[in-house]
Amino acid sequence: MIILGVVLLVIGLVAGIAVLWTIGVVLVAFGAALWILGAMGHAVSGRRHYW
Repeated sequence: MIILGVVLLVIGLVAGIAVLWTIGVVLVAFGAALWILGAMGHAVSGRRHYW
């Protein structure tokens, strides 16, 4: 999810498409939050680890 967000950020920035840039920011933030929760040992969506 983080990688997809970064790709969308780059495409949105290069192409000048604000919607892709916004979706990329949301995906990066959401993916980072899930990654941090998984690293802390909290179950995320029924999984013990989130990759």
